[in-house]
Amino acid sequence: MLLAEKITPRLLGALVALHEHSVFTQGTKWRIDSFDQWGVELDKAIAVEAIPELTSETEPELDHDPSTNALIRRYRALKRAKG
Repeated sequence: MLLAEKITPRLLGALVALHEHSVFTQGTKWRIDSFDQWGVELDKAIAVEAIPELTSETEPELDHDPSTNALIRRYRALKRAKG
């Protein structure tokens, strides 16, 4: 996971390029179609559930995997720190 203080067009472009290169390289090595991603639907479902948890005024009870819970908590902490 990469977190940034500020998203700029340059940073966003670099992150997209890094991700695309990583996906393509892994797919080539494993001889799979990297862009036929079965996990995309799961990610969408997690995002729909996480959005209210990210924006809630009160601390929500989180019921995700430990990594997702930690990321939501970290995001909320950074958001509180910025006021």
